[in-house]
Amino acid sequence: QVQLVESGGGLVQSGDSLRLSCAASGRSFSSYCMGWFRQAPGKEREFVAAITWSGGSTYYADSVKGRFTISRDNAKNTVYLQMNSPKPEDTAVYYCAASRLGLIIRIAPNDYSYWGQGTQVTVSS
Repeated sequence: QVQLVESGGGLVQSGDSLRLSCAASGRSFSSYCMGWFRQAPGKEREFVAAITWSGGSTYYADSVKGRFTISRDNAKNTVYLQMNSPKPEDTAVYYCAASRLGLIIRIAPNDYSYWGQGTQVTVSS
């Protein structure tokens, strides 16, 4: 069982930076593929970024590639999403998720077994 708690959301101006954190409980954190998803009002939940258990592989949605960076610190049971140059269209609730299938990148929500409660990110123009 893994419990996930996101933090770091808030109001940010377009072009500024923001870092989201996701703290995980559970002894198997280091074996999980971790992902970030987001959901804007009236839209489906969408994939943002993912990182394998070792941190050796990452993958990004085209909409955030080059602006966002996912990383993890297995010693701290934490995964991060560094958001640089955010845009108003990045406004959403951001969710952290954990997949037991940790060896390769997972981008489908159904591949993730555990979810955080979400943190709101609002980007003003």
